[in-house]
Amino acid sequence: MHPLPETRYAKSGDIHIAYQVMGEGPIDLVFNTGFVSHLELQLEDSRPLKMFARLASFCRLIRFDKRGVGLSDRLVATPTLEERMDDLRAVLDAVGSEKAVHVGSSEGGPMSILFAATYPERVTSLILYGTMACMRWAPDNPWGRTDADCEARLKLIEDKWGQGASVGVFAPSLANNEEYRTWLGRTERSGSTPGGAQALLRLNHDIDVRHVLPAITQPTLVLHRSGDKPIDVGHGRYLAGHIKGAQYVELPGDDHSPWAGDVDALCDEIQIFLTGAAGRIDTGSVFSTLMFTDIVDATQHAVDIGDRAWTDLLTQHHAVARQEIERHRGREIDNAGDGFFAAFDGPARAVSCARSIAEAVKELGIEIRAGVHTGECMVMGNKLSGIAVHIGARVAARAAPGEVLVSSTVRDLVAGSGLAFDSRGAHILKGVPGEWQLYAVA
Repeated sequence: MHPLPETRYAKSGDIHIAYQVMGEGPIDLVFNTGFVSHLELQLEDSRPLKMFARLASFCRLIRFDKRGVGLSDRLVATPTLEERMDDLRAVLDAVGSEKAVHVGSSEGGPMSILFAATYPERVTSLILYGTMACMRWAPDNPWGRTDADCEARLKLIEDKWGQGASVGVFAPSLANNEEYRTWLGRTERSGSTPGGAQALLRLNHDIDVRHVLPAITQPTLVLHRSGDKPIDVGHGRYLAGHIKGAQYVELPGDDHSPWAGDVDALCDEIQIFLTGAAGRIDTGSVFSTLMFTDIVDATQHAVDIGDRAWTDLLTQHHAVARQEIERHRGREIDNAGDGFFAAFDGPARAVSCARSIAEAVKELGIEIRAGVHTGECMVMGNKLSGIAVHIGARVAARAAPGEVLVSSTVRDLVAGSGLAFDSRGAHILKGVPGEWQLYAVA
């Protein structure tokens, strides 16, 4: 069970394109991201998670990794704009979206522009953030990037790719934030190889869609930060001046990454443009203890006893789990088939609850595995998200049948409670940095 959106695949010719859907709003919004991306890692940092959660609060948000990067097929040639459009259509068809708002961020802008002109019936409106029509410098494009600038960036990729060294260029407000730099390095390494990133940069340097701008007929919003380093603000002003009827909003700040800097101001402009009003959701944080459970060998149980009996057994299991969660002052956050995700205001109560559920369901002839972790979570309405949620789910996945496994954080916080633990050693948790000491409740 996972509280974050599920990654699925759409087929574009012979290529598999990874995509995710967040939210259930009345507006379909597809986010065409810049340069190198990785759908799942993007949601492991609180900043992009906050931005995407905000957009998903009033839209059905559709995100995807371009062919050649992230979770999409990697052994492909550098994609042309035409191929990217084919991939985008495949994703929209897969999610049943006939018309959508298209947000083109950074490198995603030219493709969004071309898509809006080529398939106007599928684009309700266009939003361009921190992007350009033509990257290369020319006398009539004086804010463009010179060949020497391009070579310097290619050299930075060659020497520093995967180290988060680009943070000073793309998110200068976070240049001294080591946590963000580490996350950015992981995203670079997971999103592409140095050679792949260089090929994309060379392609971007040659893109020119200025001749397409007069063909844009959809309502268009152009957003650009005044101090954007990678893509000069002159690009945004040019776009707004050459797309008929475009609205232009110049935001203060030096960050290019949309989730760095004043994210709320950026999302406010998008929401006002699409709905007429800004309504921020609660994306604060809370320190909470998280419990994850799931039934061991659930699929085999269902096969052995049949659908009707399995449904009856799940009903009994759910009743037991909910009774224990309520008794231990927990709050059910989510459940998916055979598992529960609950939050508690104290780690000892969470551990006790997991142990009680494990004991109670034995009378039903089944076993569960459970994991407990305590950490800071992002609050989005009634949901909790963030790295602590990832860790809790990963801890549960490591538990043996009938076992309640906890992180070292939980063990340390319950000192003096009378709970006893047996060490299960150091573990690498998928998608989580470092080694984690895990302990089984004795």
